[in-house]
Amino acid sequence: MAQTFDCVKEGMKAAWPICLGYFPIGLSLGVLAQKGGLLPWQVGLMSIVVYAGGSQFIAVAMIGSGASIPAIVTTTFMVNLRHMLMSSALAVHFPGVSRRFLALFAYGLTDESFAVNMVRFNRGGWERQSALTLNQATNFTWFVSTVAGVYVGQFIPSGALGIDYALTGMFICLLVFQLRGPVFVATALMAAFCSVVAYLWLPGNAYVIVASTVAATAGFMLKRSLRHRGGRP
Repeated sequence: MAQTFDCVKEGMKAAWPICLGYFPIGLSLGVLAQKGGLLPWQVGLMSIVVYAGGSQFIAVAMIGSGASIPAIVTTTFMVNLRHMLMSSALAVHFPGVSRRFLALFAYGLTDESFAVNMVRFNRGGWERQSALTLNQATNFTWFVSTVAGVYVGQFIPSGALGIDYALTGMFICLLVFQLRGPVFVATALMAAFCSVVAYLWLPGNAYVIVASTVAATAGFMLKRSLRHRGGRP
């Protein structure tokens, strides 16, 4: 019992910086979702079922623009495919663990919890209960903050404080932080070009899926080509 308590304590200590960052972002998502016509229970259900900030922001934007359900589901699926790779990378640290535990752990995995868990496991001494606590603590914080944001949004007039630009501003910020080298810049430019071309030729929001798929594939091929040549990606 004492060992379990210590593991939970260590997980909470590692989780609180992520929770601190999740709360304002979750509030922003809730506010934007409320302006898009979503109810608190709908936002809460989205946070439970999807639990992925980037794809939830995209889904809210697509819902607000009147996108079809297949387009929203497909886009969310494509954006979240990276979670399969992250789960596979961490799976080596859970030998002999039950599938039920693995499913619960994988469900709570995000970019941030993956990074912290990977560092802690590589250092050694990081228990699976601590990792699970980290995932679920951040999950709970995200759920609470997104639902709270819906209630906060009811008191914010539409368009006030530049709220209509918040989603665009957030994705610009995320893009800038991803530009860590020539390959990333080339991939971003390819995505922009493909999205414009696809937007002019394809109906609805299909351009989002086309642009992300083509740009991600091109970026991967370019990075692999540079590695084979001995260049720096």
